[in-house]
Amino acid sequence: MAKLTEGDVEAATLEWFEQLNYTTFHASEIAPDEPNAERQDFADVVLLPRLRSSLELINPQIPADAIEEAIRKITRSETPSLFENNRCFHKLLTNGVNVEYQTSERIVYDQVKLIDFTNPDNNDWLVVNQFTVIENKKDRRPDVVVFINGLPLGVIELKNPGDENATIKGAFKQLQTYKQDIPTLFPYNEILVVSDGTEARVGTLTGDWEWFMPWRTIEGDDIAPKKTAELEVLIKGIFEKNRFLDLLKHFIVFEIDGSDITKKMAGYHQFHAVNKAIERTVTATSPSGDKKVGVVWHTQGSGKSLTMAFYAGKIIQNPAMANPTLVILTDRNDLDEQLFTTFADCSDLLRQNPVQAEDREHLQELLQVLSGGVVFTTIQKFAPEPRQQYPELSPRRNIVVIADEAHRSQYGIEG
Repeated sequence: MAKLTEGDVEAATLEWFEQLNYTTFHASEIAPDEPNAERQDFADVVLLPRLRSSLELINPQIPADAIEEAIRKITRSETPSLFENNRCFHKLLTNGVNVEYQTSERIVYDQVKLIDFTNPDNNDWLVVNQFTVIENKKDRRPDVVVFINGLPLGVIELKNPGDENATIKGAFKQLQTYKQDIPTLFPYNEILVVSDGTEARVGTLTGDWEWFMPWRTIEGDDIAPKKTAELEVLIKGIFEKNRFLDLLKHFIVFEIDGSDITKKMAGYHQFHAVNKAIERTVTATSPSGDKKVGVVWHTQGSGKSLTMAFYAGKIIQNPAMANPTLVILTDRNDLDEQLFTTFADCSDLLRQNPVQAEDREHLQELLQVLSGGVVFTTIQKFAPEPRQQYPELSPRRNIVVIADEAHRSQYGIEG
């Protein structure tokens, strides 16, 4: 039996994307000077004609000159730092680009949406293989690039499965070389994938090798059988249009520590657990719901704090929840501090800054708001004063309590 080659893996990759209804091209078909060229130069990494027509389609109310202003903001570098530029771009991708334009009556302040997150088919989905980029006389050719609306959001690097010396770690090292040699490709990057056709790993722009992880399920109901190619599971599990948009909008965070930026993306277990929990929360808080969302079990080291942050970020934006208030409950001050720090790092995702309750009175005050807010407290602050009943703080159904092992303290509380 003939050994698989890298070309075979590349062809299979394109076929899996075609099964997800992406358009696929060999990069030579849209290269500069070709009849169907979509790039003026090999230094161009954004497919401007696709970007422009997509933005016009998604934002029909916005005039052409404001669309051009948005394109300028997307394609210019804000800082010398690749990671900081990537963070800025991610904000534009998920929130939209602020623009202003003059009508006959007034100046309008508006937002250009880069992606239609509610209607996947309103976007332009393209996968290109052998995408040559030339920058500073360095000529590099990533194996597969995934574009949405002309923006290169994913890069997949493949290794020859028939070559014992060609490992997926080698593919990871190749991506690091690309980051050095053709950095203009990467401010837009959301997902990096490495594979030899059998094994496959996914990670982010800032991730070291140990943070590149497998994606073990397609629909989230069960783990894919061992005989299934990991790359097929990863592509169909992540890049299915609805899931990919969900991942981009709700499951990527940036943690800042001084000048260090770490970009983190949910693992498959976090992604599917959060979506299941969101579904249950909407049901439980509805007028006929039982107010009981349920339990998410985590093993040690599986990213519980981040799962909670992803859940919080997504439930806050769920229209059915009507701007909920979240209460994050722990049973120890050090846990409260640790979780608070994680959530504070994710304030872009939460679209607000979390607050720590200082004492019982402050907690009562924080929970008497009409809507919104992310409140951290230890469970002890819910203990009533001696011989007093704790007052009802709010009759609202959209206050969501997220308890982190706080059950350990409940056994001693009466009632």
